[in-house]
Amino acid sequence: MPTVQRIAESDPLLSTRVEVVEACGEWFVHVVEDGRDHTRSFDIEAFALNYAEGQCSRLKLKEYLRI
Repeated sequence: MPTVQRIAESDPLLSTRVEVVEACGEWFVHVVEDGRDHTRSFDIEAFALNYAEGQCSRLKLKEYLRI
């Protein structure tokens, strides 16, 4: 039986955050909330940034990370 390792809640990889990344002409918004994550892709930068700002408002974050 595999061993399950518990991850500390203070782990920065689990912290609530919004990230914006550009790759190959496509824009991705990565949202981490309550240890879960989801990513949406956009063809237009302005749409991605608008979505990221909306997620920041919803999550009460001051800003998103642009990677």
